Amino acid sequence: MVKPRCTATRELVRLDGLWRFATSSNAGPQPWSGPLDTPLEAAVPASYNDLFTDSAIRDHVGWVWYQRTARVPRGWAGERVILHFDAVTHEGKVYVDEHLVAEHIGGYTPFGADITDHVKAGEEFRLTVGVNNELTNVTIPPGTITVAQDGRRTQKYLHDFYNYAGIARSVRLCSVPSVHIDDVTVVTGLDGATGTVDYSVRTSASATVRVRVLDADGSRVAAAEGANGTLRIDDVTPWRPGAAHLYDLVVDIVDGGQVTDTYTQPFGVRTVEIRGRQFLINGEPFYFTGFGKHEDTPVRGKGHDDAYLVHDFQLMEWIGANSFRTSHYPYAEEVLDFADRHGIVVIDETAAVGLNLAVEGGLAGRPHKPTFSPESFNDDTRAAHAQAIRELIARDKNHPSVVMWCIANEPSSHEDGAREYFEPLVELTRELDPTRPVSYAAVMFATYKNDRIADLFDILCLNRYYGWYVATGDLATAETYMGVELRGWAEKYDKPILMSEYGADALPGLHSVWDTPWTEEYQVAYLEANHRAFDSVDAVVGEHVWNFADFQTSNGIHRVDGNRKGVFTRDRRPKTAAHALRSRWKLLQGSKPRTS
Repeated sequence: MVKPRCTATRELVRLDGLWRFATSSNAGPQPWSGPLDTPLEAAVPASYNDLFTDSAIRDHVGWVWYQRTARVPRGWAGERVILHFDAVTHEGKVYVDEHLVAEHIGGYTPFGADITDHVKAGEEFRLTVGVNNELTNVTIPPGTITVAQDGRRTQKYLHDFYNYAGIARSVRLCSVPSVHIDDVTVVTGLDGATGTVDYSVRTSASATVRVRVLDADGSRVAAAEGANGTLRIDDVTPWRPGAAHLYDLVVDIVDGGQVTDTYTQPFGVRTVEIRGRQFLINGEPFYFTGFGKHEDTPVRGKGHDDAYLVHDFQLMEWIGANSFRTSHYPYAEEVLDFADRHGIVVIDETAAVGLNLAVEGGLAGRPHKPTFSPESFNDDTRAAHAQAIRELIARDKNHPSVVMWCIANEPSSHEDGAREYFEPLVELTRELDPTRPVSYAAVMFATYKNDRIADLFDILCLNRYYGWYVATGDLATAETYMGVELRGWAEKYDKPILMSEYGADALPGLHSVWDTPWTEEYQVAYLEANHRAFDSVDAVVGEHVWNFADFQTSNGIHRVDGNRKGVFTRDRRPKTAAHALRSRWKLLQGSKPRTS
């Protein structure tokens, strides 16, 4: 499924705006059967949780319902009419009038439905969408639901960010010709000064396909006929970090000399390679500077916002960040499009966060159940995880900014069953895309001595919090611990190491002359101690601070109005650490310093 775009043969109608809204308890037994009887309206795109003052809505567990009317443009007669959702978190059911037209599980990847048989050009229809936020042991991400004695249902989850839900991204009505382009795949390479472009086009029916490559100025630099082939671009301008250059692959379906469908797929020519302890882009060593981020803003929760998109990228440029990880789920595709155009490198992650019962046991101070077992995370969990990988790669395979797939965050990779769970998923990822490295982000419990899956992956991504959760307030010990562990991983695996998470909470305005946790000064000193350790190990190829900005979490005594590890506040004001990182990362734009 290609991303909806307006072309000479395709049109779009955005269905964003205010929709009628009700929770399941107020929506009636069949909310799709008629107009939704509710005084509430919810914004799309947005999470619904923070829109209303009623805590029963914010904390609701289960189905909610959105509804609006829409009209098919009268000029669409004879076209196929497609309804497209960028994301519905975490499960969606879509009704056109009384007809169920689509169901989808997975809160961060797109889905759609051909509704041609249920609508007519020029006429209005009722669109009803059910959204379910329930997480279980067989969803990605996982969770559990408990029922109190008074009947209240409570959602528990193992990830440390708020379980925002709703129609968080755009909804579109799309027209396509009866015979149309369904999918486009682009794989690029470099042969000296020549760029190679392997392309594959899937159409809805047998058709004649022609392709051409246009440079940024619109000039044609290559062309071919056929649904599959290889194009060569002489004197190619590669896509580089910080210097994005994009080409357009224009795909036409031709019938009797006439173009009956056309679609444009932007792409960049670049290569990615792991060589020894180096991470190479276009054959050149690359050092990651940046963050784990979140789709999280006041009021709209995980709802996509173009204004925040622009401002966040401006802040990353200001601070000297060249990359980020889509922790802990695929971000809106507009984010990747922006990264493509602006030369920001992306590690693209599935929503597989929380596959770790050891974390819950550790925080509670009690033994935990086995993470990988028939009663916990099992074959059905892995099947859902595999589908999440398929949908991630299908959506993001053509983005030059995406240089690595991260298939899980902090799984219990040191436990029995971890290898049996992950080995098929790594094989699947490589089968779907053999061109990008595959990674996972390792939790602190999984060390180089006990981790059972690190050898399966191309690069070691480590989440470590020495000086915060371990050796709290003792940065000298924390620095020693970090250096010892990094050298242990490097000697055992001889692979690149990316510090995918390290960070300390800081409350803006809290200051001290001593190493006092939660102060702005301690956050700075914590980062400096970590950086000295990183610089002493040549296998380290990057550093992603946790987190870009403060973000909302579930209630708990370990969090003060959310997670405060951001170097920016939730409304994007810099803490002292932001200025310290800017000084370091601006220096690193040349080359990484070494102390040994």
